[in-house]
Amino acid sequence: MPDELNDFKPLDPGRILDEDPVELRYWCRQLQCDEAELRDAIGKVGNHVAAVRDYLASRE
Repeated sequence: MPDELNDFKPLDPGRILDEDPVELRYWCRQLQCDEAELRDAIGKVGNHVAAVRDYLASRE
């Protein structure tokens, strides 16, 4: 089974569309977090990738 994320590109690379399960997996891989951490970050700082990345980095 090919990895569906290999060729995946989000429609808006600056925002995380959390309603799309494929996009969630893509961002989890890109941001090196699990889905619960990603959803928590989105809930706290919104869906802008830079804000989510900064939030996740500040928790380390």
